[in-house]
Amino acid sequence: MPPDDILKLPPPPADARIPYGTDPNQFGDLRLPKHNGHFPVVMNIHGGYWRAKYDLAHTGHLCAALTAKGIATWNVEYRRVGNPGGGWPGTFEDVRNAYRFVTQLAKRYSLDSAKVLAIGHSAGGQLALCLAAHEPSIKRVISLAGVVNLQQAWELHLSDDAVMEFLGGKPSEVPEDYHQADPVPLAISHSTVQWLIHGTGDDVVPSYFSRDYAERKKERGEDAHYFEIPAATHFDLIDPHSNAWPVVENTVLHLLGF
Repeated sequence: MPPDDILKLPPPPADARIPYGTDPNQFGDLRLPKHNGHFPVVMNIHGGYWRAKYDLAHTGHLCAALTAKGIATWNVEYRRVGNPGGGWPGTFEDVRNAYRFVTQLAKRYSLDSAKVLAIGHSAGGQLALCLAAHEPSIKRVISLAGVVNLQQAWELHLSDDAVMEFLGGKPSEVPEDYHQADPVPLAISHSTVQWLIHGTGDDVVPSYFSRDYAERKKERGEDAHYFEIPAATHFDLIDPHSNAWPVVENTVLHLLGF
């Protein structure tokens, strides 16, 4: 399957679409394993350079694959650039509220709210790491081909200055927003395990973003790890049919104790 087909292929249906807020974009798709159990939870944050034209549908494939392994998945939607209230800080506030909503989901379904893993792809990688920095109760986080250095993304003008759209200006214009949103300067608890996975064939977000991030975080004593997949493209990491997928799946299973 061509690497971008995952963006067009309809995902397997979710078990429930549940609002965590009142805005039309404040909801998540919940998928539950078919057997009975007290399930760990993967909260997935999709990418798309924070823009409204990309939604959560394409990461439904990733979520369905993990649910088939015995993990409940909470695939979250959020306000994005182009939606009322989207951009910083509204986008991040939605992701944070979607995470906090897991405790309510745990009461309604058989979920283990003490065993939650946050995972994000591309711009979702930035949101996942930022979430871990602001919510120290998150002990496991994975960034897949993440835009994990916003200063550098701005300098490279990635995706036609998507970072400026997201944060509302250049670093010199909104420095505090860059400081609060960029995972690089943010401190993440040393008790939180961070995995950054990236492919060398990625032409959307350079793989050195993740490699450099992990090195800098390790120097500060954070529990950060980097895994590089030769020749893997940007979308291979979220495609359960790709050669890169077993690395992603096995990392999730390992972090959740499977």
